[in-house]
Amino acid sequence: MKRFSLATAMALSLLAALAPVSASAKVLELGATKTPLVAPSCPIGAKPIQCTIVLTEVTALETLRDGLAYPTKVTRPGQIVAFTLGLSRLDPNRNTARTDIHNLNANYRGQPSAAVSVLKPTGKKGQRKFKVVSESPIVHLLPYLGQVAQFPLSTPLQVKRGEYIALSVPTWAPVLSYNLSTSKFAYRQSRMANCKNAAGSETAQMRIGGSTRYLCNYTGTRVEYSGTEIVSQGYPKD
Repeated sequence: MKRFSLATAMALSLLAALAPVSASAKVLELGATKTPLVAPSCPIGAKPIQCTIVLTEVTALETLRDGLAYPTKVTRPGQIVAFTLGLSRLDPNRNTARTDIHNLNANYRGQPSAAVSVLKPTGKKGQRKFKVVSESPIVHLLPYLGQVAQFPLSTPLQVKRGEYIALSVPTWAPVLSYNLSTSKFAYRQSRMANCKNAAGSETAQMRIGGSTRYLCNYTGTRVEYSGTEIVSQGYPKD
């Protein structure tokens, strides 16, 4: 089941609600570039241990997509009303995929799940941290594996210019496409050490007010997510 229609309907409803106080409103897809979101897949012949499409227990912030720096940066204030994920089915063989899911559930504290975090940069550039200013509810992803699915938010998240939309994964989520151009795609994780290995414990930014540095940088990898923003525009001056 894809959920594009429900999120679109929700966005249109919110646009209607904004009409009395705004001359017009615009819908932006933060993180969308010329490369569309896809459900990631393992390369043919890759062994499970070599297939790094699963994000685990971290918050991910895309820093480069199709050469565009920080594609989920908010440039106009508005509201995040939905987010979209590309979710791998892990393996075309159902039995193998079922086994993979069972093992991932056991290793990463439960079924696949995700939320979006709104981050505000703080501190000097060389010591930059990201602070959580708002957080969506956690969405359980198991029914949507193998799809590009959009999830509407029952309560929109207010965003300001200069903030960023990140993807928080408290358990695991198969949202990574890799073996891409290192000069065009990259993302960072919400941790500061042991970057060559999966997170040893949960480091996802799920607490409002919490801040951390994003020192684990991964080039040639794309996180398959985007956020739908409704931007309100005031009446033009006479």
